[in-house]
Amino acid sequence: MDLVLEQIVDSVGTLTLNRPKAHNALSGFLLDTLIAALERMKAAQVRAVVLRAQPGAKVFSAGHDIKELAPVGRDPLTFLDPLSRTIRAIEEHPAPVIAMIEGSVWGGACELVMSCDLLIASEDSTFAITPARLGVPYNLSGVLNLSKSVSMPLIKEMMFTAQSVTAAWAKDAGIVNYVVPINRLESVTYELCARICQNSPTVIAILKEELRVLSEAHPLNPKAFERIQSLRRAIYNSEDYQEGIRAFFEKRPPVFKGKLRPQPAHLGRPGQRPVAHESTVNRDSNRAALVDLTDAAPRSPSI
Repeated sequence: MDLVLEQIVDSVGTLTLNRPKAHNALSGFLLDTLIAALERMKAAQVRAVVLRAQPGAKVFSAGHDIKELAPVGRDPLTFLDPLSRTIRAIEEHPAPVIAMIEGSVWGGACELVMSCDLLIASEDSTFAITPARLGVPYNLSGVLNLSKSVSMPLIKEMMFTAQSVTAAWAKDAGIVNYVVPINRLESVTYELCARICQNSPTVIAILKEELRVLSEAHPLNPKAFERIQSLRRAIYNSEDYQEGIRAFFEKRPPVFKGKLRPQPAHLGRPGQRPVAHESTVNRDSNRAALVDLTDAAPRSPSI
C-alpha cells in the first residue's frame, strides 16, 4: 500500500497521507515517502501542493510513530531524523504547501502542518502538542517551528498543558488561515490554490524563501545551544522519558517524578572533554544542528 497518494490536476499537486490503520502516524518510511513525493511535485513544476489525510479521517495524523523513538540514552529528535528532514523539504519547496486539515492533529503532526505555508481546517479539527505528556524533550528547531506563527503565551499554553485546542482557537491564535464547514473544506482549499496559480510562480518562490529566512533570523550563540542540549540530554536519560513512553504503550496516564540522573560535574563547561556516554552520532548531529541554527541564512529542522 502506498503511504502517500499523489495527484496533479491543473498545476496543483495533492499529497494524501494513507496510513489510516495507524492514524497516519509519522513513521520514518511514511516521511521518506512524503519527501520523495515533494521532490516529484517540484520536478513537475506544480504551482501549489495540498497536504491532506483521506476524506472522512477522524485523525489527520497521530504524530510521531512512538515505536520508532530512540531508546533511553539517545537523542530522540535530531537534525537528521525523518520529521526534521520533512519539515525542511516543505519549507524549501518552491511552491506553497497548503495543509488541508480534517480531524485531530497530534504531537509532531502539529509541527508538520505548521511548517506548511497556509492552513485550512474543518470546524471539528483539533490540535495538541504533546511532548510534555510523553516526557520527550523537544529540540530547539522544533520549538522554533512551532513558535513562528503563534504568540509566546499561546504556544506556552499549548506546550505546557499538552491539551487539545479547537480549530476556532487555532484561528484566533494565528495558526490557521481559514476554518470552514467540512462540506466546504475541499472547495475553499482548491479555490485558494487556483488564485495562487494565477500569479508568478518564480516571484512566489522567492517570496517564500525570503519569508523563511526572515522567520528564522534568530541568533543563537554556541554556549546557549550547548546548554540547551545538555538539558535535553539529561531528560532523555531520565526516568520520566522511560515512564512517558511506557505509559503510552500501556494506555494509562504517565506518573512523572521530575527526577534527573546526576550528570558529570564538567558537563557543558568550555574546555572540558565530552561526556563519556555521549555517542559520536549525537556529537555529529549536535554540530550539524549548531551550524544550521547559527548560519546567516539558517534552515530549520517533534512528538
